[in-house]
Amino acid sequence: PGGLTLACLRSTQFKSMVVEVDHSEGYEPDSQTISTLKSRLEQVCDKPGGISILVSQTDFQHGETWSADEIREKGRDTREGPPQDGARLRWHLMFPSGSYDSSGVLGVAVDASTAAIFLDDVRDAEGFLSRPSAEDIEEAVTVHEIGHLLGLVNLVYQSPHPHEDDEHPGHSNNEDSVMYWAIESADVSSFVSNDVPDEFDNDDLDDLAGMASGELATTDQLWN
Repeated sequence: PGGLTLACLRSTQFKSMVVEVDHSEGYEPDSQTISTLKSRLEQVCDKPGGISILVSQTDFQHGETWSADEIREKGRDTREGPPQDGARLRWHLMFPSGSYDSSGVLGVAVDASTAAIFLDDVRDAEGFLSRPSAEDIEEAVTVHEIGHLLGLVNLVYQSPHPHEDDEHPGHSNNEDSVMYWAIESADVSSFVSNDVPDEFDNDDLDDLAGMASGELATTDQLWN
């Protein structure tokens, strides 16, 4: 994750972007999730040709438990096109039935362009009296995984802000950030305010802007 951060943030090579959203029958993401996902990407990614979200039902032909390798393999088998397609960047989000093989994980980013969100576990994580709701958790987890594809937090750079959680590398220590460590775990139901953040905080946005401008150095695996 993070290997295509600059490809998304900049328009130097890729002028437009497609996010392919494939889901099992009965696992289509909520329309608000799709709307918020598009809004968050448009907020930080320079794509003069636009950002499109394509949603389709897919038979993943898989069992009830997923490993990272299996997600990568099914992602390659089911996606409509490669991550780099001419002047268009393509990312792939999967909403399959079943669960990740690490207990309590609601979503995971497995490579530079692929992530999976497990709605069975998202629904199980719904809070007492439906606060936070499964829909709110789904929205937050989806944006969280996109955040990892964007390299947050410190996956391919070193932030000038001390916002990485020491006990949860790659995650924020700010409960108001969508990159907060608990967002992608079953612990999300324990939010005291019952409001799960679905936005990047100021430190996240500053990091992304710094990478886009070149002020923040990134690893040499990134597209320039």
